[in-house]
Amino acid sequence: MNERFAVDPVRTVRRITSLLERAGMDSGDVLRVEGEGGLSYASGLPVEDVQSLLRGEPPHGNGGGADPVEERHSRVVARIVFLRRTRLRTSADGQRRAYSLADIAAGAGTSAQWLDKMIKTGKAPNLDHAAGIASFFGESIEFLVAPPAEALDRVLQRIHKELLEQTVARQDGDIQRLKDSGRAGSPSSDLGVVGYAARALADVPDDTAQPIIALIESIARRSREERAKESRADGPG
Repeated sequence: MNERFAVDPVRTVRRITSLLERAGMDSGDVLRVEGEGGLSYASGLPVEDVQSLLRGEPPHGNGGGADPVEERHSRVVARIVFLRRTRLRTSADGQRRAYSLADIAAGAGTSAQWLDKMIKTGKAPNLDHAAGIASFFGESIEFLVAPPAEALDRVLQRIHKELLEQTVARQDGDIQRLKDSGRAGSPSSDLGVVGYAARALADVPDDTAQPIIALIESIARRSREERAKESRADGPG
């Protein structure tokens, strides 16, 4: 198993931005912080905390000296409240409203009274009930318990993985189009290797991976240019 690197949302953003630039895509929507589906929504973190972490700063209120147990309890309860505020149900009249405590409690196997008390006292539920609450909203237990930087990086890593898969798919599409066009040469020897390299280097730090991928892209580009020259030279005079 590959050694995991320390959680670093800023580094993951750089990797995402690199993929977006190579694809000619804008990062505005992909790395949007606010709104449904944004980084705040997906990570369970307040907007200001996401913005701080993206600047390489600690989140707001990341107080030193706080009791670790109390901090974990507070985090879990805050994320449960966040889920209830942001994951809304559509009522019969078409309006979107928060789920009732009774709905959530039933899904978690507890009572509305207990859930209400938990929110008011700030004492987190046990793991079974916490997992039940997270599952009710379509999330995993990690959504509730992950520290801020890890919570954000989980979302960013998922975005990076999806973009990398899209990059490989585009490369495979290029290869297939070249094969279908009947052009001379072996497409898989140049265009394909860029996608495979990007996939193979997905977990390598940017300062190591990017120069390698850039070199491979340069070689592939020169190879295509040479084949194009040969094709023109062999063509009708």
